[in-house]
Amino acid sequence: MSAETTEETIVPSAPRHWEADVLLRDGRTAHIRPIQPEDADLLVEFYSRVSDQSKYYRFFSPMPTLSERDVKRFTRVDHQKRVALVLMLQGQMIAVGRFDVVAPGEAEVAFLVEDRHHGRGIAQLLLEHLAQAGRERGVERFTAEVLPDNHRMIQTFRDAGYRIASEYEEGVLMLEFSIDPTETAIGVMRGREHRAEAASIERFFNPRSVAVIGASRRQDTIGQTLVRNLVTGDFTGRVYVVNQSASAVSGMPAYKSVGEIPDDVDVAIVAVPADAVEDVVLDCAAKGVHGLIVVSSGFAETGDEGRKRQRRLVGLSRSYGLRLIGPNCLGVINTDPTVSVNASLSSVMPARGRAGFFCQSGALGSAILEKVKNRGLGLSTFVSAGNRADVSGNDLLQYWEEDDSTEVVLLYLESIGNPRKFSRIARRVSLRKPIIAVRSGRTTQGVPMGHSVRRIAAPPQAVDAMFRQAGVIQVDTLEEMFDVAQLLAHQPLPRGRRVAVVGNSDALGLLAVDAAVSVGLVVNKSVALGAEATADDFEDALDAAIDDPDIDSVIAVYIPPLNVSGEDVANVLAAVGEQSDKPLVSSFLGAEGVPELLRVPDVAGSTAGRGSVPSYPAVEAAVRALARVVDYAVWLRTPDGSVPDPAEVDLAGARRLVTEALAAHPEGVALEPEQTAELLAAYGIDLWECRRVATLSEAQAAGHELGWDVVLKATAHPLRERPDLAHVWRNIDNPDEMLDAWTTLTELVGDPASAGFVVQRNAPPGVPVSIRSIEDPLFGPVVSFGISGPIIELLADKSYRIPPLGVRDAASMVREIKSSPMLFGYRGADVVDVEEIERLISRVAQLQNDLPQVSALELALVLVGTSGASVLTATARVDPVTDPRSDLFVRRMPELPGDTVPS
Repeated sequence: MSAETTEETIVPSAPRHWEADVLLRDGRTAHIRPIQPEDADLLVEFYSRVSDQSKYYRFFSPMPTLSERDVKRFTRVDHQKRVALVLMLQGQMIAVGRFDVVAPGEAEVAFLVEDRHHGRGIAQLLLEHLAQAGRERGVERFTAEVLPDNHRMIQTFRDAGYRIASEYEEGVLMLEFSIDPTETAIGVMRGREHRAEAASIERFFNPRSVAVIGASRRQDTIGQTLVRNLVTGDFTGRVYVVNQSASAVSGMPAYKSVGEIPDDVDVAIVAVPADAVEDVVLDCAAKGVHGLIVVSSGFAETGDEGRKRQRRLVGLSRSYGLRLIGPNCLGVINTDPTVSVNASLSSVMPARGRAGFFCQSGALGSAILEKVKNRGLGLSTFVSAGNRADVSGNDLLQYWEEDDSTEVVLLYLESIGNPRKFSRIARRVSLRKPIIAVRSGRTTQGVPMGHSVRRIAAPPQAVDAMFRQAGVIQVDTLEEMFDVAQLLAHQPLPRGRRVAVVGNSDALGLLAVDAAVSVGLVVNKSVALGAEATADDFEDALDAAIDDPDIDSVIAVYIPPLNVSGEDVANVLAAVGEQSDKPLVSSFLGAEGVPELLRVPDVAGSTAGRGSVPSYPAVEAAVRALARVVDYAVWLRTPDGSVPDPAEVDLAGARRLVTEALAAHPEGVALEPEQTAELLAAYGIDLWECRRVATLSEAQAAGHELGWDVVLKATAHPLRERPDLAHVWRNIDNPDEMLDAWTTLTELVGDPASAGFVVQRNAPPGVPVSIRSIEDPLFGPVVSFGISGPIIELLADKSYRIPPLGVRDAASMVREIKSSPMLFGYRGADVVDVEEIERLISRVAQLQNDLPQVSALELALVLVGTSGASVLTATARVDPVTDPRSDLFVRRMPELPGDTVPS
């Protein structure tokens, strides 16, 4: 059989994760996938639409058509040394990118993009995905031959963030660059991701025209409500109604389909039965609609059939370039008076404010808007994403990061589809704008039925740690969210934890002091003015507190005497709050929100301007909100520090060890002690030698070889975890002592063969700690730290972080566990080498971040002394990874669970 015949009959399949939905520069969606032999006709059609100039730039000669041999060569690849990816949109191929390995570690790369799609960032996307595929196939560098006047392609390579080397050869520009994902290249990719995702959301908030599909003339219908809310909300754009059986709705002409609307349509609100939504998608795609808001129910929230319908809906929308909010959602609101769009089912149009709000539940969204109105908080924008099948909180964070109208971000999260990406974006956004989040299902890790997400295997504490690490202000209730939001929206950030309490009630003042101390604030001043205090008394006390350099925030408590309105005191509070550069919170008349008396006019038009003084019905609520903001301010002002120097790590050696282990055991395997020691050594961690022994004579021989002063211990997991069984015998100095140890431990633990006995040198005394890491399939790498021992395990006294870690993260992990005093000289003990603990945590985190194939790593016993630490026990397991965190190096939208994505 000839080689050509073999190639025709046997075409290897490409990795599934090479297929992805992607966002283009303009915020439209498309689909990348490996080329297939069945794409021959699509390739010919695509090539016929490409201009002669683009063909010439690709092949350096006139090539008006592709021969049958060319088509076969381009569509039949082995996905190893020859890789080709295509970009699909509306069932058509609009771009092709490929590389061919020309030498070990080197491949030549080339692109061809349909001319009418130039300028949409397609070549950059293909380059990212080809580079990731190349890295997985052992390719280290790309080369490209480009004609000197092909400026667009030359700029594509130069803008990628790689270091480009170039030279001319026979009139052709030869480019060469390493595809190692450098910080610069990753930064460029994430910058493009940010701009594309923000652009995809911008049109929802700033539409020039909105079509309501399913508009109705009946008053108590969803379609009628949507039309009414758009019109009464003073939308500044055009509203179109689509109704197949009516000629007019609410005095506006009705069209039978979106396609009949004579003008462009930016956003379509869909309120038709679930089984008719897919036809609407096709109509909207043909019309060129940018995005869909699907308020219709009957999708994943209804069960298996609904989940399948939802997957088809999202797949169809993406394949036609549409972004989707919903289904089963409340809708979208933008309070900007130049837009004033209420594309939602809520009749409440919130006042203009500084906070952007994202939630998922439609029913809860209505309650939230009522609460916002009652508090006088005001919003910039609002999104209820319903089942969150496509547009998610991550997309909104990308938009709000650059939105000048939004200064505070509020998130009510019922599920997190991509926590790894959320952590990355939130870390960046929190540096500019505070994020306040409520997360339901926090204890059970449960998600609503309509949300197609995988469960997180990492413990709930790890998710909480991710929020803290990213600077997110996580609160327990919606009430507390609004408490914190009104403080952040109207008052400056505090510089530290020192507070003053000023009030006219001794009892409430004492409650405020107690509450402040209980949440970690430092009360440096408490001023009791007495029940007869006047407005002047309050002004003098508040001014003195604010002028005090040892005060960072002020808590004002005012309960008026009988028959006194408190207006004079309110004027003082408002005046002081407007002029102060320190935050001022109050419990004024037991009012909630920002009372009218404490408001400062805002030129931006919100209900209460910067400097308005928020009030809380209870002093405990005021103090708790202030404490949350203080924690955020401290996080913001604490430098993260650098990650460990990669030069001190043998990454190549570690990868080689993991690769060899998986080659021998493709299903995964627990590493042998020698392999574990070698893996840790690559990251500068020395694992103490231990000898496995099965008999007394082997134990005595091991003691002799190690020079005695050894320990005998049982390492089988059930034994070392049981507090009622002694599993270690220390300070063994000769064969007779080893005989005593062996006899005693054997009587306690039973069969020596199942005890996992080892002999090891006796370590210097110290505090036992453990450092662990896992690779969560959804969450990614997670690292934990705690002091070893059954009581600590029982109380779950551990700290967690998500790699990569900075210096601040490792230091915080050591100090935030409740048992940390044991490391810092508790009851006169010596202070241990905390810096060495932090180094070990950082190295374990770096290892887990570098090697996703390491599914679990445990330094189960580390004795930390006053100088240094001894790593006595460690285990590691490696498992195959189907998708090696490729979303870190390429842009891709979340997968559709349980289904392939339409092409």
